[in-house]
Amino acid sequence: MRIGDIEVLAITDGAGSERAAEILTRPGVDDPWACHPHEREPDGSLTLPLGGFLVRSAGRTVLVDAGVGPYDDGRYRGGALLDSLAAHGITPGDVTDVVFTHLHFDHVGWASVDGRPVFPRATYRAHRADWEHFVTGPATTPGAVAKLTPVEGRLEPFDADFTLAPGIDALHLPGHTPGTTVYVLSSGGRRALLLGDVVHSVVQFGERDWQVVWDIDPAAASAVRNRIADEAAGTDDLLVAAHLPGMRFGRILTDGGERRFAAV
Repeated sequence: MRIGDIEVLAITDGAGSERAAEILTRPGVDDPWACHPHEREPDGSLTLPLGGFLVRSAGRTVLVDAGVGPYDDGRYRGGALLDSLAAHGITPGDVTDVVFTHLHFDHVGWASVDGRPVFPRATYRAHRADWEHFVTGPATTPGAVAKLTPVEGRLEPFDADFTLAPGIDALHLPGHTPGTTVYVLSSGGRRALLLGDVVHSVVQFGERDWQVVWDIDPAAASAVRNRIADEAAGTDDLLVAAHLPGMRFGRILTDGGERRFAAV
């Protein structure tokens, strides 16, 4: 995929599986998925692709999120990200920047392995609010510490919106986590948004009041999702998130005031 002069590639790592009705809910409705049976598996599960996005701009090679890593707990299975990069001719040493949309385990898995940074030349970047929450603060977990502490010496935390490289802008949009960041690609009159976990399913683009069990601030997260979808509706802006089917980009279309996601 090209956004003007910027190249962006989906980099797969594996897949996870959750019970759809347990992670995405609608207040007061027992089974909101009954209206969207085609968006979950016949057994009621939701398949969540895992991985990240590789962005090339002005000599920078940027990995946005790092999958779940060499990991298998029966529900989440990763391990393919380095092979996926290699299929595009990219080695870990080619990556100049690793940036995180947030610091949940399925987005930081290749930050380090066996106590060593996987991308030896890269500068790692995460929002300070997420670092303080997940690595040094109240939500500290052994997994987060094990993956992220080895890259601390290469870390440049940020606490404000910034431009990473020409046409790559970081926007702090908290809700899912305190430091959730969306990366906006813009070049040649085109735009694409890398959403992280602002969405977990295409259903959320149409359903304004669905909630995600992992959102730390559900009201703020919902407001962010609706704002992004409303602003993109009827434009040529492309949206993508790692957990969407096929990690495919799409546009927000409207019909009679209703929004829907259309993959491209």
